[in-house]
Amino acid sequence: MSAPYILVLYYSRHGATAEMAKQIARGIEAGGLEARLRTVPAVSSECEAVAPSIPEDGALYASLDDLKNCAGLALGSPTRFGNMAAALKYFLDGSSNLWLTGALVGKPAGVFTSTSSLHGGQETTLLSMLLPLLHHGMLITGLPYSEGALLQTRGGGTPYGPSRFAGADGKRALDEHEIALCRALGQRLAHTAVKLETGRG
Repeated sequence: MSAPYILVLYYSRHGATAEMAKQIARGIEAGGLEARLRTVPAVSSECEAVAPSIPEDGALYASLDDLKNCAGLALGSPTRFGNMAAALKYFLDGSSNLWLTGALVGKPAGVFTSTSSLHGGQETTLLSMLLPLLHHGMLITGLPYSEGALLQTRGGGTPYGPSRFAGADGKRALDEHEIALCRALGQRLAHTAVKLETGRG
């Protein structure tokens, strides 16, 4: 049996959400657990388009087993008209067998997002990602206001989960508050997963 890990599952078109995923992974590892970074292939408008089984760069594609066997989940997507990206929703839509078997019930989960404009649907995107996690019976770990960066941020950051303002060209660097909130979510997920595992023993 493998060591417990937190799955950091995300979709990133231009790298902004992927950078957040890496910071969340650092928080998870600081919290004492392994972080497993995974992504999903883009949804194509061409009926017969097939993505390679291994991406050219970045994280590997997620499998349902990655999701089934995780001790916790951080789910990330750029915003698409105030909603999660279709590629991530497509992957989650295929997880009904995990719902039927209750594989994710009681596991901690958090969400994160990136937008190109400051008020580009960050909170609604985060809420859209929470819905399937609630249906799976996962325990939602947001960000409490004891995280000082929530009160100081001039970019992204919400109590529903970390967010990022990437700028119109997607090149605005993560600022110190956005980084702090990403790492805080990772640590909260790791600490919560460890406590839940300890409580079951």
